[in-house]
Amino acid sequence: MTDIELPVLRWGIVGCGLISTWFVSDLVLSRSEAAANHTITAIGSSSLEKGNKFASKNCPSQSPAVYDSYSGVYNDPNVDVVYIGTPHPLHHKNVLDAIAAGKHVLCEKPMAMNAQEGQEMVVAARKKGVFLMEAVWTRFFPVTKELQRLVHEEKAIGDISVAWVDFGIYTPIQSKDPGSRTASKKLGAGALLDLGIYSLTWASLIFGTASSASPDISANMVFSDHEDPNDRVDEQTAVILRYPEQRAQAICTASLLYKTPEIFARIEGSKGSISVGGVAASKPGFLIVKTKDGEEKKIDFPVEGRGFHFEADAVALDIQAGRLENNTCSLTTTQSILSYMDSIMAACGLSYSN
Repeated sequence: MTDIELPVLRWGIVGCGLISTWFVSDLVLSRSEAAANHTITAIGSSSLEKGNKFASKNCPSQSPAVYDSYSGVYNDPNVDVVYIGTPHPLHHKNVLDAIAAGKHVLCEKPMAMNAQEGQEMVVAARKKGVFLMEAVWTRFFPVTKELQRLVHEEKAIGDISVAWVDFGIYTPIQSKDPGSRTASKKLGAGALLDLGIYSLTWASLIFGTASSASPDISANMVFSDHEDPNDRVDEQTAVILRYPEQRAQAICTASLLYKTPEIFARIEGSKGSISVGGVAASKPGFLIVKTKDGEEKKIDFPVEGRGFHFEADAVALDIQAGRLENNTCSLTTTQSILSYMDSIMAACGLSYSN
């Protein structure tokens, strides 16, 4: 495929935080095997100063329009798709506003604070006839796709009995500014929403999210030490997903109180095991396949940039083809995991409702 044949997608960026910085930096990266060309045509921020600084730092070779409101991005005729990188509780309004303006949408995870919000987004997108996807970038890495091939197609380790997945980053709530995104309940802080969604994602990759495989869920949380119980969020979450039809379970953990080692997941099967490692559970980089006959093989998957471009290319190809959702990260899967998180929070007494 030559450069001329590559689809070109014009992006509007809403929110200028760290995740948007990483995403945009990957979009403008010169890559040897790009599947699409990406242009940053608009940036929406809380101020023109912040927006201009973001543009000059992260996409200096491009000249996006900079707005001091998100509506400027939604209404810009040169924007094909809006990337939403705002704090979690803002996603619902941001997504609905972008859809109402007729824009395709890629929204950071978790796409919504609960399954009901997610369903409202899905209904709105389908009614408007626009593309919508949750930005679970981890699903699009080559290493992730190879794991699924080994587990589901090749059956390299036989029938799966258990998977352990852990995502920990040492960022205790008490060490943060109480008003920061990673400490404030009002801004969606907490181990489950920030990290646990990745552990649940790996479980879904291994065991599926189809209704016939819906797991039984049990969970426990360790909460932050706030004087007001209404301000507490989970600093550690442990979830067991039991899959009766498969006679298997996934043990998914997330923590803000320690950093997970390089190998963050292990899958045990009747013929062997597969370990998954990398920078973090969000950014996998290698597999270690061990069979019961003693053979062991490590498979590395080097990535240009951080790896956000994989999901961006997928969005471009879907939109070019006229598809309104992505098969790798379907809206049904997003809704399933949102419902899992609803159940987990309910079981542990955590609520983000005002």
